[in-house]
Amino acid sequence: MTSRIARIFSAFVFSSLFATGAEAHHAMGGETPTTLYEGLVSGLAHPVIGLDHLAFIVAAGLIAAVAGMSLFAPLLFVAGSLIGVGLHLMLLDLPAAEIIIAASVLAGGWLLARGRAVENQILVFALFLVVGVFHGYAFGEAIVGSEETPLIAYLAGLAAIQSAIALGAYFLVQSRGWAIEAMQPRLAGAAILGVGVTFLAGHLVG
Repeated sequence: MTSRIARIFSAFVFSSLFATGAEAHHAMGGETPTTLYEGLVSGLAHPVIGLDHLAFIVAAGLIAAVAGMSLFAPLLFVAGSLIGVGLHLMLLDLPAAEIIIAASVLAGGWLLARGRAVENQILVFALFLVVGVFHGYAFGEAIVGSEETPLIAYLAGLAAIQSAIALGAYFLVQSRGWAIEAMQPRLAGAAILGVGVTFLAGHLVG
C-alpha cells in the first residue's frame, strides 16, 4: 500500500515538472469570462489546473488534520484567496506574488514531510490566511475586467472547489487516523515539497 502511494505521488511530482505558471490563470484560454457559466467554470478550474495552487490547497487540509487543528484552518486559506482576488480587482500590487506562492508550497510540503508536531498553531492559521491572499491575487488575473455576473460566479466556483479539496484532504486524514508522523502524510509532503521546489526554481531562473 505504501509503495502504491509513493508511486502516485512520484507521478504527481513528475507531472509538475511540465507545468507552467501560466496554466494557473487561464482556464478559458486567456479570455475573460463573460457569462455566468464561463465565470463558474473558470473559478472551478483555476485551483485545479495550476499544480502549485492545487498542491498548497491539499497541503493545507493535510496539515490542519494531522496537527489536530480545526477544519476552519484550511478554510482561512480559502477566505484569504477571495480577499486576494479583491485586491487584484482593486488594481493593488502585491510584489513577487508568484515567488511567494511557490515558496508557500515548498513550506507546506516541508511542514508535512518532516513528520513533527506543529509548535505554533496560531502561526499556521496566520500563514494560511496570508498565503491565501497571494494565491487569490494570482487567481484574480483571470477575472479582471469581467462584469458582475461572471465575477460572482467565478468567486463562488473558486470558493467551492478550494473548500472541497481542502476539506477532502482533511477528512481523508481523519478517516484514516493518520498521525503527523505517519508515512502517508509525509509522502504527500515530500511530493508537495517537490512541486514547490520545481515552481520556485522555475520562477527564479525565469
